[in-house]
Amino acid sequence: MVDFEMTSKSGSAPVPHVDTSGGELILDVRGLGVSFHQTTPVRVLEDISFHIKSGRTLGIVGESGSGKSVTAMTLMRLIDSAVIDAGTAFFSAGDGERKNLLELNDSSLRSLRGNEIAMVFQEPMTSLNPVYTCGDQVAETLMLHKGLKRRDAQDEVIRLFQRVKLPRPKEMSASYPHQLSGGQKQRVMIAMAIACKPRLLIADEPTTALDVTVQSAILDLLRELQAETGMAMIFITHDLGVVKRIADDVLVMYRGKSVEYGPVANVLDNPAHAYTRGLMACRPSVNMHLQRLPVMSDFMNADGSVAKTQEEYSSITEAPAALGLSKEDLSLLTVNGLEVTFGGKRRLFGRDEPGVHAVDRISFEVFQGETLGLVGESGCGKTTLGRALLRLMEPGSGSIRYRGQEIRSMGKEEMRATRRKMQLIFQDPYSSLNPRLTVGQTLMEPMEVHGLYANRKLRFQKTLELLDAVGLKEEYVHRYPHQFSGGQRQRIGIARALAVEPELIICDESVSALDVSVQAQVLNLLNDLKKQRGLTYIFISHDLSVVRFMSDRIMVMNRGRIEEMGDARQVYEQPSSIYTRSLIDAIPR
Repeated sequence: MVDFEMTSKSGSAPVPHVDTSGGELILDVRGLGVSFHQTTPVRVLEDISFHIKSGRTLGIVGESGSGKSVTAMTLMRLIDSAVIDAGTAFFSAGDGERKNLLELNDSSLRSLRGNEIAMVFQEPMTSLNPVYTCGDQVAETLMLHKGLKRRDAQDEVIRLFQRVKLPRPKEMSASYPHQLSGGQKQRVMIAMAIACKPRLLIADEPTTALDVTVQSAILDLLRELQAETGMAMIFITHDLGVVKRIADDVLVMYRGKSVEYGPVANVLDNPAHAYTRGLMACRPSVNMHLQRLPVMSDFMNADGSVAKTQEEYSSITEAPAALGLSKEDLSLLTVNGLEVTFGGKRRLFGRDEPGVHAVDRISFEVFQGETLGLVGESGCGKTTLGRALLRLMEPGSGSIRYRGQEIRSMGKEEMRATRRKMQLIFQDPYSSLNPRLTVGQTLMEPMEVHGLYANRKLRFQKTLELLDAVGLKEEYVHRYPHQFSGGQRQRIGIARALAVEPELIICDESVSALDVSVQAQVLNLLNDLKKQRGLTYIFISHDLSVVRFMSDRIMVMNRGRIEEMGDARQVYEQPSSIYTRSLIDAIPR
């Protein structure tokens, strides 16, 4: 079987990729071309070719907008507005017939979807129906495609939940999606996808924004299921570390085109295209600490031409910097014995029901001018702690002192004045921005609330300065949130936090769902602003490689308590806790 990969050092002409591995050819895509027809046609896929055999995994990587998900959705024929104007996609069905997925009618597609071709989507909460139990949703697939009676389908659901290693399978089957964690919901989606033993599984960003430990467990699970069933798999992601761990072959996409395609070891160990090199360099390294992360513009010009050669690329990635603490002697924030409890009931007769200690008697200091990294798995109390520090969530006990003043005893007006100095950047900038306000209105609103600047003209001028500070154009001031990319919306969130001239900013998972290239831009921006404005950060994340790049000190949380705390390099290179070591070991490399 011969296909093509863009691996020539010049990047000018494709060279053949000969697949010598065994196994049945499950999917063979050649010359796929897709356009979106709106007011004017937009070409979104151009001459995409690849193939997958049974028991093998193809990783498709690239930034948002590169065409990864469009490729998968086109194969499933799930985009109504997509016009497929070139190519073929032959699928080897279980009955031995080769079918061109691009020409099948609706009836034939329905018999394949969820049965012989299954898909795991990126966000399980929006993919699962919130009004049905998880068990009923998986059982529906079995009854539809396998003709099982409801009781038999429910029994099979329990077996599937056991297979994907969900705890308490019977309880999980009777639970609704909102009652499960992110990792548990993703396992439900995987159980649904493998219920009919598909020949091809498409996993679209299934581990994005998950903890590194949960991500590691999901990747291991997919590998185990593939070994058991022999299914072929397409794994879509923007993280090359994940691809290196799970995939056999990799297709790198850029602006709807294939720039490299071949065995993972060949492509990732010796990337030929500048775009692939850029993707690999943008992610914080687990082996060295850089003062500044490379960004995609270091490798690719805006017109898609090569910005740096292989030799220049090496000079970027091989420039380690000493990690020096920037903290001063002045303690900006002091926390003693802080406790936040959820739930719990007091009964008139009988024993009281204890609550859950989300934050359990935590004490620490944040020094002026430093970045304190706060890391741990989902549910460890990171976000709860961040919100409690701003009294967006009231602590049950303990002390929070900002510049020596006790925050917990402040009245409403005094607390509002203090919050001007302590700001929060949220994880999801889209849901935290008002869709009915323009960027200019969004940035001027907090200035008006806190009475900053004498009039609207001065506030508008400050808004333009803020846009410039976060790398956005002045003409964006009249646009709405939906008109921006994820990285641009995150920059708007940063600008909004800066609008009231804070001293301390809490960054709550503010880069976890961004592409590695956009993530690098935002991380560099935060560090630049820290130097320019003398800011102090509490940087919350579940990704230790990102936290290590950003932080002077790291505090590791586990089950509401501090597991360990110390200099960032020391915690990373010589962790004193088994839990911290497990987080580090789970980072894809």
